[in-house]
Amino acid sequence: MNLSEAVSGRKYKKAKRIGRGAGSGSGKTSGHGHRGTLARSGGSISPTYEGGQMPLFRRLPKRGFNNRRFQKRPAVVNLDDLADWPVEEQVTPTSLLRAGLVGDVSDGVKVLGRGDVLKPLSVKVNAFSRNAREKILAAGGKTEPTR
Repeated sequence: MNLSEAVSGRKYKKAKRIGRGAGSGSGKTSGHGHRGTLARSGGSISPTYEGGQMPLFRRLPKRGFNNRRFQKRPAVVNLDDLADWPVEEQVTPTSLLRAGLVGDVSDGVKVLGRGDVLKPLSVKVNAFSRNAREKILAAGGKTEPTR
C-alpha cells in the first residue's frame, strides 16, 4: 500500500476513463454501442416504452368522464385562523387574501369549524361548514354566503 492509496483506511478504485483510444478497452463508442437511442446525446427511453409493442395504457379501454381537472377547490380558512381578526372589519375573500390567510380565491373561500369564535364576526365568503356557521352565529356574528 502506498501513502497515496491510504484515504481513510480504504482503497478506492480509479474512475474508468472512457473515450481514450482503442487500447483503453473503452474507446471509440465509449461504451454506448453502435447507433441507437442510447448512443445519442440526450437519448433516453421513456419508462412506458415497450419496444414498439402497443403500450399497456393504449391497450386498455377508456371509459367515462373524470371531473378532477375541472373541479372547484375552494381556499380553506378555519375559525382559529380568524381569532385575531378585528371585530369592526368584515371577513371577505379579498381581505383574507390581503391578510395572507389564503393564497388563491379564484375558486372561492370556505370557512371550516376548527377552533372557537370569541367575538362577533361578520363573515361574507362563498361557503361555510355547518359547524363553523353555528359557532359564528352563537358568538353573535353574521354569516353571509356570496356567489
